[in-house]
Amino acid sequence: MIAKGLIGGFLIVASLTACGSKGNEATDSVRVDSVSNAVENVMETNGKEPLVDVVDTCMLRIYYPRYSRIDLVCGEMPKKEDRSVIMFAEAAFTGELLDSFIHTNIAGDHVSEGKREKGYTCKRNNGAFVWYDGKPKFIHKNYSGEFDKASPHGGCGFAQEMQIHEGKQIAHTRPDANTNEFRALCLIGDKVAVADSKGCMQFGDFIENLLKAGASEALYLDMGPGWNYSWYRDENGNPVEIHLSPTKYATNWITFYR
Repeated sequence: MIAKGLIGGFLIVASLTACGSKGNEATDSVRVDSVSNAVENVMETNGKEPLVDVVDTCMLRIYYPRYSRIDLVCGEMPKKEDRSVIMFAEAAFTGELLDSFIHTNIAGDHVSEGKREKGYTCKRNNGAFVWYDGKPKFIHKNYSGEFDKASPHGGCGFAQEMQIHEGKQIAHTRPDANTNEFRALCLIGDKVAVADSKGCMQFGDFIENLLKAGASEALYLDMGPGWNYSWYRDENGNPVEIHLSPTKYATNWITFYR
């Protein structure tokens, strides 16, 4: 079913699906492929095309940016005054709490603004995301070569903990019982999406919910108080904050442009 609600004072539209997870009560379900139909129905009522489609399903809130370009922004958080930005979220882990930015304080090598940068070694990084030539790609394990390809094409890339690859859950170091609010960069169908857990849940349940929502790829995005700050633009171009208090120590953001 289609539901309308307010987040941060702005209208969102969500396709509600109770997919069920441990300890969650199951209700009526909606197929994942109904997301596009839900968006079309909303278009008929408000007459405006959203910049980011927001869908509630499987105990997740999933954001689908309608982007033309993706980059990894480093050093300075994207500003609300930059109207070309439609959404961003903290991407790779940050090492130390430094008052000034250096690329080596980002976990793993990364590509930003078409330039490959050296990061610090992080054992948790078992996968990566790259974007170049207008195409997204999720890589498990040997991703360094893809960074080399992304760089000369003006693309981007970063490494993180991978949870799902080619439609299957893969081995990860974080305990399944670890309970927190989680976020992942995903591929659902052919669309790049940012998926947030709706409140705290166990990490294992988060992965199961991503699979139920149709994620064929999922790469962890840095979370925790302050690190979880992000925003997206509603259909009127106004920023809607997701978690409200940013940390000054954040270093990098996966950023979507209209």
